[in-house]
Amino acid sequence: MTSRIRLAVVALAAALAPVTAQPPIDKPSVKKDPQSQIEPRSGPGAGQKFLEQFVGDWEVEKTFHPRSGEPAKQTGTCRQTMIHGGRFLQSEFTFDGPSGKTTGTGTLGFDADTDLFTSTWIDSRSTRLSLRRSKDKFDGKEIVLFSRSLEEGGKEARQSRTVTRVEEGGRKIIHRQYSAGDGKERLVMELLMTRKPEAEKTRGR
Repeated sequence: MTSRIRLAVVALAAALAPVTAQPPIDKPSVKKDPQSQIEPRSGPGAGQKFLEQFVGDWEVEKTFHPRSGEPAKQTGTCRQTMIHGGRFLQSEFTFDGPSGKTTGTGTLGFDADTDLFTSTWIDSRSTRLSLRRSKDKFDGKEIVLFSRSLEEGGKEARQSRTVTRVEEGGRKIIHRQYSAGDGKERLVMELLMTRKPEAEKTRGR
């Protein structure tokens, strides 16, 4: 048998031989998050986009309106940052008052599934934690929160409402707290926050 015939026979035998399945190529395994089975993940939404305007350093003027007498004023500062992957706004306040400095920490989050905000507040004046939540879906213009109780059932506490707006292209934040009594609301506290000049320069870059 000539060499040419031998090569033809070998080629024919290879063509007729059964094809052996190739083992699958190993792909990188996708790590699953077991916690998501109980607590599904959620990402930032329209509320977080709105809260990004709050980020920065601010001068704060706080006015407390008592039931009688003249309003009491305090000045302070605030630094606001987005934390936990841009999901929550954290606010760190420091106020100068007659009795010395007081501090407070607020967190504000937005649930993209319900279109509602939830906030918490703690400060150096007491050991209580304040909880507030929206009742209506976010309208894209202002944040309206109502006090909630930490007791079972989460019912409203002290019938108070807060309204927060951003003005002058993000240069000012106005936060007002109202208390309901005898079926009427009255202004209890107002925060006027003005972005610090140096922070404004950095923001404009």
